[in-house]
Amino acid sequence: MAFLREAAARLTIKRDNAPIDTVDALCTFIATRSSFVAQKKLYGYLKARMGTRYPSMFEDDVFVQSINVAKLHVFAACLSDLTLHAVAKIASEGLLDREEAAALARHCHSEGLTHNRDALPQSETVDEWRDAFEKRIAKTHWQNVAVDGGAFTESPQALFRWAPIADQLKRHDREIVENSIRFAFGEVTRAFRARADLSALARNWKNQLKSG
Repeated sequence: MAFLREAAARLTIKRDNAPIDTVDALCTFIATRSSFVAQKKLYGYLKARMGTRYPSMFEDDVFVQSINVAKLHVFAACLSDLTLHAVAKIASEGLLDREEAAALARHCHSEGLTHNRDALPQSETVDEWRDAFEKRIAKTHWQNVAVDGGAFTESPQALFRWAPIADQLKRHDREIVENSIRFAFGEVTRAFRARADLSALARNWKNQLKSG
């Protein structure tokens, strides 16, 4: 059933072409795509490494638990990366100042965690993710991130680190594994570019700040 739910989610994502012109739509896009990329690339790496043994490994409770831990950490990294990318694109047009961009990034990141709250680990781990993201946005130059695509740094490292594969088997995989998740985000960022109304998003966020 878990695999069926994931397959249905992938189909829904591929068919979703509605404009992203509200902060709510932005948060949903970031949360769902972060989860999708995390699961797709983690399972893809495991399947490639294990070959024909891949299905039988899901009968091992310890292995399944390791996958669930890895999936959450990779998701957190994907959420951090994609949030920075999307907010940088909005801010880069001169539509948001530094403080407004940072506030929007915090909001999207928090909403992404809330979107997946039923699966999240203990609160101490989530607090660590929040703290790490806060430190990251404090030193982010929004214009630079928007231009050079430098947001996608945490998720490649997290996928390589947390995938439950023996270190001796991983050691020659780093470049391939890290590039695979960057390529996956290429499709996501193209979809964002095609669907996002940056001006409308900035206006919607500014209105929320004023009303809040």
